[in-house]
Amino acid sequence: MPSDPEEETVPAPCRVTVTREGPMLVEGPVEVVLEDGSTVRSDRFTVALCTCRRSRTYPWCDTSHRRRGRR
Repeated sequence: MPSDPEEETVPAPCRVTVTREGPMLVEGPVEVVLEDGSTVRSDRFTVALCTCRRSRTYPWCDTSHRRRGRR
């Protein structure tokens, strides 16, 4: 029996929190597509994505933004 389209559940939206001086926090799990087309995945419940590009573990934040201020 076909399902009623009105009864189909809509997935909850992914929550993204933008922080002023730090990383972008994303409720996981997440899959990130990098500039070169490769993908990386994290199954953590919250993921910190680097927005300053100083992280040694880019695209994941390693708190490098705390050691050096923005210009």
